[in-house]
Amino acid sequence: MSGVADGGGATDVSGAAGFASLRITRVVRETADAVSLVLDVPEHCSSEFRYQAGQFLTVRVTLDGRELRRCYSMSSAPVQDELQITVKRDPGGAVSNWINDTAAEGVELHAAPPEGRFVLREASDAADVLVAFAGGSGITPIISLVRTVLATSSRPIRLFYANRARESAIFARVLDGLADAHPDRLVIVHHFDEDGGVVTPSAIEHFIDPVDPVDSADYYICGPAPFMETVEKAVLKSGAPGTRVHLERFSVAQVPLGVTEDSAEPTEEVVIELDRNRTNAAYRAGNTLLQTARMAGLRAPSSCETGSCGTCMARVVEGSARMLNNDALEDDEVEEGWVLTCQSLPASRKVHIIYE
Repeated sequence: MSGVADGGGATDVSGAAGFASLRITRVVRETADAVSLVLDVPEHCSSEFRYQAGQFLTVRVTLDGRELRRCYSMSSAPVQDELQITVKRDPGGAVSNWINDTAAEGVELHAAPPEGRFVLREASDAADVLVAFAGGSGITPIISLVRTVLATSSRPIRLFYANRARESAIFARVLDGLADAHPDRLVIVHHFDEDGGVVTPSAIEHFIDPVDPVDSADYYICGPAPFMETVEKAVLKSGAPGTRVHLERFSVAQVPLGVTEDSAEPTEEVVIELDRNRTNAAYRAGNTLLQTARMAGLRAPSSCETGSCGTCMARVVEGSARMLNNDALEDDEVEEGWVLTCQSLPASRKVHIIYE
């Protein structure tokens, strides 16, 4: 955001390469800790901000002298002819909390064009079921998918939506309205931890049971890491092909303890080619390739930093690297040497990467 003088210390970041100024035209308080922002896209960059259901925007702000980037999924659908993001307050989340506290009509957000691969796969049959699982704010990209499928196809949808409590369920009334309007196509099952504890594998298996055939449905999963892990394991156990299971992570993967100790040759040097310039960077154990590039003073491309969007991808031309998470690259791209630098740790004495 820009042009706002407040206690958060926001300053204007207009003019940043790749970012456009989007004005907030409407603020919708969804729950006590979540807000939706409807954004006006200037005509001169409207083509760049066309999006697919399930994608996200990267927002860039400066708070208290620190430049921060955060990714927020669109909760609107392209068929609505508007762009809306939804932001949930997060304990310790500087940007999400600041947006929840200060967002107002007329304020400008600086955002990069939509990205992300958590998008609809073209169904081979109109009867292919869309099976979606959302935990908490994970409903944000999911509701965009649901709205799009309802408006553009005749596919049936099953949605499992988990929240800690009823009052924390974002879009509860909107979802009820969609279910009432499409009773023959949309089935919603709500789960509240306050009633029966956290989601269990058996609850997921019971929800999937009516899906027939299980291997022709498309499965979309978004939410907190423990929730996603439980759902993914249950879905795969049910017989769903891995190629039909799609994940969207909101949190950055943490580097496991000792992950760099497996290599017999500690990394000593990382060579980075960016914008046709070559930099020899010293390596600090535990850092990703993206962190290494930043420590060398390079403005390497990045966006989500969770391994979901592919913005930071580079090709390893010498040595090797190990990806902690990959929800963006296809198998053939990995075989060609491409890695997500935000999720990649060097795994050889010398690593040479090229941003192309």
